[in-house]
Amino acid sequence: MPVPADAAPRPPDPARTQVWWWELPERVDPADAALLGPAEDARLRRFGSERAAASFARSRAAARRALGTLLGVPAAEVVLGRTECPGCGDLGHGPPRLVRPKVPLAISLSRTAGRGLLAVSAGARVGVDLEALRAVRGEALIRTALTPGERAAVLRVPPGPERDRLLLRAWTRKEAVVKAVGTGLTGAPNRLETQVARPGPVVLTHPLGETDTVWSVADLDLGEGYVAAVATEGAAAGPAVDIHPRTHRDEDLS
Repeated sequence: MPVPADAAPRPPDPARTQVWWWELPERVDPADAALLGPAEDARLRRFGSERAAASFARSRAAARRALGTLLGVPAAEVVLGRTECPGCGDLGHGPPRLVRPKVPLAISLSRTAGRGLLAVSAGARVGVDLEALRAVRGEALIRTALTPGERAAVLRVPPGPERDRLLLRAWTRKEAVVKAVGTGLTGAPNRLETQVARPGPVVLTHPLGETDTVWSVADLDLGEGYVAAVATEGAAAGPAVDIHPRTHRDEDLS
């Protein structure tokens, strides 16, 4: 049923984090491009790869469709922008934000080979990261990005798919937290302990200058071939997460 153009935004449940995932196309869908704003349209035209352009357009359009569904407004009325980078104040690379409707939501986007992801929270800052499961040339990553505890846990596992999954679990948990904080991994990722040997959810402490922040991080089951994590602010035992469309283990996150 179409959503009336003058419908008031419907506030989401602040106790639950909403996550949407979608497949990424090979070519730009005109219906996706039609939902982009002027800056996004200009960026779309700068892509040298059709597949990269299609992934960008689908992710931005899918985010608008998801937010429109959540808030009960048409996707075309959803405007996305960026917040100031907490590190330098630049609007060019700060975390994404919902500009319109004027509803206080935190959002985070991620995409990898073949799939995109959006997380939305009405109660606190949120960050999400998604990686396609693949063979990881892990020596440099293990040396520079992992804490001593993480390195020990990873190196106990023989090289192969299980070590790759463990490395990507650590990476997505780190990325989810630093994307929620807004700084990215420009600081010291080897200071952020993700308790990688433990299945999620886990409570992590992010060190930033003289101020530490605490995050609850859940691993997301998005089916075979993907590793993902979502971080929400606070020390709750585990964020309540709704995944759209549902996967066979969503009940484990509720």
